[in-house]
Amino acid sequence: MNPPAPPSPPTAASEAAEPARAAPEADAARPQGFPMRRGCPFSPPEEYARLRTEEPVARVTLPTGREAWVVSRYEDVRELLADPRISADIRRPNFPALGEGEQEVGARLRPFIRTDAPEHTRYRRMLLPEFTVRRIRAMRPAVQAIVDGLLDSMLASGGPVDFVPAYANAVSTSVICELLGIPKENLEFFRDVTRVSGSRSSTAEQVAEALGGLFALISGRVERRQEEPGDDLLSKLVAGHLRTGNVTVPELLSTVGITINAGRETSTNMIALSTLLLLQRPDLAEELRADPSLMPAAVDELLRVMSIADSIPLRVAARDIEISGAVVPADDGVIGLLAAANHDPEQFPEPERVDFHRPENHHVAFGYGVHQCIGQHLARLELEVALETLLRRVPTLRLAVPYEEVEFKHDSATFGIERLPVTW
Repeated sequence: MNPPAPPSPPTAASEAAEPARAAPEADAARPQGFPMRRGCPFSPPEEYARLRTEEPVARVTLPTGREAWVVSRYEDVRELLADPRISADIRRPNFPALGEGEQEVGARLRPFIRTDAPEHTRYRRMLLPEFTVRRIRAMRPAVQAIVDGLLDSMLASGGPVDFVPAYANAVSTSVICELLGIPKENLEFFRDVTRVSGSRSSTAEQVAEALGGLFALISGRVERRQEEPGDDLLSKLVAGHLRTGNVTVPELLSTVGITINAGRETSTNMIALSTLLLLQRPDLAEELRADPSLMPAAVDELLRVMSIADSIPLRVAARDIEISGAVVPADDGVIGLLAAANHDPEQFPEPERVDFHRPENHHVAFGYGVHQCIGQHLARLELEVALETLLRRVPTLRLAVPYEEVEFKHDSATFGIERLPVTW
C-alpha cells in the first residue's frame, strides 16, 4: 500500500443522495450483484472462493444501483480495515450502503460505527471502560442467571417452540438490556426494530419510524436516570458524559440505540445458527458435552465459520488505495468481506471444517482495526453461557420440522434464522 495520507473532509449529508439506476440495456455490462446469497447457512457464498483466487479486489453492483469494490483475501481485508485512508463516514456520497434507507437515516442520526476519528474515538472511549475483559468477566453470574431463567420458562412451556424468540433473542436482548438498565418486558419489540432497521428493503421512512420507537424508549429511561441514577451503563453515561457536556441527548440516544441494535441482533443470530449447526452435527455437540472447557475455543470457531456480520465493514476510500495489485480510487465505496477472509485457506487450512482445536484462530468475525466490535467480549460470554447451558440441560433438543423448512434471513444486515421450531 502507499504511505497513508489524511482523509479528505466528508461531503454534507444532503449530498448523499443515490444516483439514478442504470438503464435496462446497460445492466448486462454492469458488475455482478452484491450481496451474494449463501447456499449453505454455515458457509459464506460459494462465489467468495472464486473471488479470492481470481479477483481478490472485485467491482460489484449494490442493491441501491451503485457500484463498489469488495475485498476477499484475509491479509487484504485486515490491511484494508487498518488503513487510515479508509473512511467509515456514512455521509460520503459513495458510501456502499446495502439498504435503501440506510444511508439517508444514518447520515441524520450518525451512529458512531459510521463515523471517523476524532468523533468515533470520542464515542469509543466513552463505551470502552464498560466492555473490558475484566468488566465482562464479572458479568458471568448475572448472564448465567438470565440464561437459566429463560431456559426454565422455555422448558416449562413445553415443546415445540420457536427457538429464536423463546431463547436466542430472549438471551441476547435480556443481557444487553440488563447491562444498560433498559426495560425488557417486551423482548420482541427490540427484534421488530432490528427487523425493519436492518432490512435491505426498508425505506428511509420505515427505518426512521422503527428507530424512533426505540429512541423514545431510551429517552424516557435517560430522563429517569437523570433523576434516579443506578449502577447500569446508561446511568454511567448520563452522569459521566451527558451531564458534563461530552455528548448531547441525540448523540446519547444514537449511541445507546446502535449498542442495543448491533449487540442483540448479532448474538441472537449466532446463538440460533450455532444451535442449528450442533443439531445437525451431534458429534460436535457430544464433543462439547464431554469437555466443556472447549467452549471458549468452540465459540471462536463458530464465529469464524458463521461470519454472520460478513458485510458490516462498509467503507469509502478517502485516497487512492492499492490492494493486491488493484487500485481502489479515492471516493469509491469498498467492503471488506469478513466471511471470505475467515474462509481463506491461506490463513485457515480446511476452512470449511469446524475444528474446536484449531490453532491460531485469529478470525475477523468482529472486524479489525479501530472499528473492531467494542462488544466482542460480551458476545463471547453470551455465546459460551447460552450454548453450554443448553447442551447440558436439554440434551434431547431436536428440530420440530424438517431441516428444509427452517427459515433463514438472507435480506438483513447480519445473516441469521427467522424461525427455528424445536422440541425435546
